[in-house]
Amino acid sequence: MKSMGVNEIREKFLSFFESKGCLRLGSFPLIPKNDASLLLINSGMAPMKPWFQNPETAPKRRVTTCQKCIRTGDIENVGKTARHGTFFEMLGNFSFGDYFKKEATAWAWEFFTKVMEIPQERLWISVYEEDDEARDIWVNEVGVDPTHIVKLGKEDNFWEHGTGPCGPCSEIYFDRGEEYGCGEPGCGVGCECDRFMEVWNLVFTQFDKDEDGNYNRLPNPNIDTGMGLERLAVVMQGVDNLFEIDTVQDVMKHICRIANIEYKKDDKKDVSLRVITDHIRSTVMMVSDGVNPTNEGRGYVLRRLLRRAARHGKLLGINKQFLFEVADTVIECSKGAYPELDEKRDYIRNIIKKEEERFDATIDNGLNVLNGYIEAAQKEGRKELTGKEAFKLHDTYGFPVDLTIEMAEEKGLEVDVDGFNKAMQEQKDTARDARTEGSSWDGNETFEFENAEPTVFVGYDTLETDAKVVGIVVEDEGVCDTIIENQKGFIVTDKTPFYAEMGGQVGDIGTITINGKAANVVNTTKTEDGYYLHETEVQLTPIKVGDTVTMSVDKVHRTDVCRNHTATHILDKALRDVLGSHVAQAGSLVESDRLRFDFSHFEAMTTEQIKQAEDIVNEKILESIDVTVQELPIEEAKKLGAIALFGEKYGDVVRVVSVGDYSVEFCGGTHLTNTAQCGLFKIISESGVAAGVRRIEAVTGKGVLEYINNSDRLIEKTAAALKINQINEIDHKAESVMAQCRELEKAVDSFKEKMAAAKANNIMTGIKHIGEISLITAQVDGMGADEMKSMADKIKAEVPNSVAVMGAETDGKITFVAMASKEAVKLGVHCGKIIKDITAVAGGRGGGKPDMAQGGGSDASKIDDALAKVDEIVAEQIK
Repeated sequence: MKSMGVNEIREKFLSFFESKGCLRLGSFPLIPKNDASLLLINSGMAPMKPWFQNPETAPKRRVTTCQKCIRTGDIENVGKTARHGTFFEMLGNFSFGDYFKKEATAWAWEFFTKVMEIPQERLWISVYEEDDEARDIWVNEVGVDPTHIVKLGKEDNFWEHGTGPCGPCSEIYFDRGEEYGCGEPGCGVGCECDRFMEVWNLVFTQFDKDEDGNYNRLPNPNIDTGMGLERLAVVMQGVDNLFEIDTVQDVMKHICRIANIEYKKDDKKDVSLRVITDHIRSTVMMVSDGVNPTNEGRGYVLRRLLRRAARHGKLLGINKQFLFEVADTVIECSKGAYPELDEKRDYIRNIIKKEEERFDATIDNGLNVLNGYIEAAQKEGRKELTGKEAFKLHDTYGFPVDLTIEMAEEKGLEVDVDGFNKAMQEQKDTARDARTEGSSWDGNETFEFENAEPTVFVGYDTLETDAKVVGIVVEDEGVCDTIIENQKGFIVTDKTPFYAEMGGQVGDIGTITINGKAANVVNTTKTEDGYYLHETEVQLTPIKVGDTVTMSVDKVHRTDVCRNHTATHILDKALRDVLGSHVAQAGSLVESDRLRFDFSHFEAMTTEQIKQAEDIVNEKILESIDVTVQELPIEEAKKLGAIALFGEKYGDVVRVVSVGDYSVEFCGGTHLTNTAQCGLFKIISESGVAAGVRRIEAVTGKGVLEYINNSDRLIEKTAAALKINQINEIDHKAESVMAQCRELEKAVDSFKEKMAAAKANNIMTGIKHIGEISLITAQVDGMGADEMKSMADKIKAEVPNSVAVMGAETDGKITFVAMASKEAVKLGVHCGKIIKDITAVAGGRGGGKPDMAQGGGSDASKIDDALAKVDEIVAEQIK
């Protein structure tokens, strides 16, 4: 048994199972595909659930992977112990109805004892107490010492999750030696101490649990195994925990250099080192797989990890952005297994750096608010911050709640987490979009068409063909044999030239003709079973299953779509040329009148960058480059440099669309034959749609002409409004008009200030004295908040110990403002509480600081009542 590095172990495992006939697959992205039950991939088998359920859909019945995984259930314990982590790699070998227990156990034993050369006497096996079959295989066929096999109960050695596929499992343990044990007489496999480390879990999925709790034998049982790569590395390297294995230590040493400290010298600092080390590994992998920092979902998980790591950096005395630098070491350690890390290095670094900068701003903006909450709680004798306070820090200032908890703990306070969760849920309930009422019938993918084969698409080569009707769906009725006049529905044919909506490209429109009469096709979609659904708006003649019809695609619509689709490919490459290799497609929509392209980038494009990208696309259009399509083996396509859509899985043969040698992409859509057919290209807008994701909307061909015509009309209208005859004088005239407007605004502001001062002098005649406080209240309808504050400032400057509270109805809006001098605040006045109480009288709310606050109301008739209450409130405050 010799020491091996993480990367060597990974390769040995995958190569070993390749030798057993398993197909090696790359790690699936951490963002689950078509699985709403998971936020992030958390196990090796999670991305392959469809193959366990339908083995015939798997690329091969035997598969092996090393899967990137994220688990955040124990995030609060990460760092506090050396056991917990959020990122790990799961080695696995799988059988979808192929090999079973004999092979899985024999190969596991062979890998450990022959390939890894682990001494047999240090390996122990656990089996489910009722699975005598597995025990007999281990003993009689694999040759394991029966004294090293332990039977455990259902809780430990039976995998199930509600109803459905389930089964017993067998785990392999490594004996780390007596020095890791608890010393108790019963110490052995299953003990809670650190001596016997569970390394590999072999799940034998052989039952299907029904609703009545019966375990029915599966005709084709499966194998699902999982072994933590980091755990195996701990064994092979003879270290105590995952933070001491080679690749993880490289990351930690980088952090130590930045902080100028050593690991295992200070327990408190060790916690921070472990937090940062774990979280930056998770962060790099998540960003690489397309997760961006946001305030919800998986984006919030990423933001929470990043900010928690940045917070612990500050605890180590690192007062600069540093995580993006450490990301380089994570990439260097893992780029051999995950080359996309190196390809996206600049993008990963920039996303992390931007979030660190946001966190610094969060600390600056939110720390004062948090400290205010803490001071108020201590002053009021409270032992915790309220849930609403924690939620406001999260919602308004971007503080993750765990950060609030940590900082509150440092001051001896707890946080009402239940109250926080309630406030969070209330916001979600309020923000939830109203569900669309009415019929949801849309020709969904559950329809079955008797004796019908999937539709054959012939639309790459022709826009018209005769076809046989093999299925009909009528609105509100479902599958039928006939669709009659004036009915809406879907028509399915044995073949079609209509492109179905997919890959961001809209479906074709056109006609279906029979007996000289045409039904309009308004959209085309495709079911999971491969049936093309031609949506017909109104029938002019009956069509029935078995009829022969003529399918005709609208050529103008198809050509317009092709212009935008080909332009999208050119734009994709142009953005990489302008912004960098980190740019990757994050979504697209190709319609007849426009295109929309989402891409990964960490900041808004400049005007110059937008122009550069637009110019490149137009250059390629004017160069009249041929657009070619090939169907190639996927490896050959990759050698050509073809760009694949991130997160997609492709078959052995792929369709490759090339714009000369400029752009080469995997694509199933329809395209032009030459770039010149695009006509022209114009970017209409560039905006952000999520953290790290930008969106460009653009037009081509006739869309550019329409854009120019609209612009001309707008210019003409503007010239008329400015009363000029020469269009080229618009900019000078507009500048002149704006200058006049600014002068007028200054004059109006000056007049308002004078009016406010005059009104202030007038209302100061109504001063009331409450103890040492000089109180002034007034209703000043027609004034805005800024004018009211200006009046209050004048009063505060001229009247000692003053408190000014005003209310006004202006343009239908009710506003209250309160201000207090420093002396009044020292005497106990709190404007925030005054506003909170009086706005409630007027059906509103508000608040603020002791010296200044404002709020609103909904009932103008209550302004006077609200102001009348101020005397009582101030008197109570200064008691």
